[in-house]
Amino acid sequence: MPQARYVALARWLHWLTAGAIMVVLVVGIWMTNFEPADEAVKFSLYNIHESFGVAVFAMALVRLLVRWRRPPPPLPDDLPAMMQLGAAANHAALYVLLIVQPVVGFLGTNAWGFPLRWFGLVVLPSPIGRHETLAPILSQLHWLGAIAMLVLLGMHVAAVVFHTFIRRDGMWGRLV
Repeated sequence: MPQARYVALARWLHWLTAGAIMVVLVVGIWMTNFEPADEAVKFSLYNIHESFGVAVFAMALVRLLVRWRRPPPPLPDDLPAMMQLGAAANHAALYVLLIVQPVVGFLGTNAWGFPLRWFGLVVLPSPIGRHETLAPILSQLHWLGAIAMLVLLGMHVAAVVFHTFIRRDGMWGRLV
């Protein structure tokens, strides 16, 4: 059964955000678990991770504005209340992380004493500067946020698979 679709801008932003998050996650795992010996490569990886993180932050804000101006289509009437609650909670938590995670990462980068040069072009001003006490706390919060993001994204993808292959309720068509 076909469902009403999100507006085109919301669909595009969803997929652009998903792609950017994949870059952030893959590069984040690479730079922290397989840290290159070459400093230039290491700093390039950090710049890619941070720059895409800023892009995710900006896209999340635009997505919220689009969502406010053009609300999502209604969920199917036959979707159980617990599934509706789960979907709402997952989306809300993802939006919170899409905004908070880049901010915490940016502040952590600043606290370690590194400026963020967005895609190597624009230096973003450091709101806190070097702060040796705060830096490890922000790094730990950023790491915990990454774990939470992976869990929430895993649940999100599992719901897509469930709706597509088990319920077969046309939910996939809302975003394609």
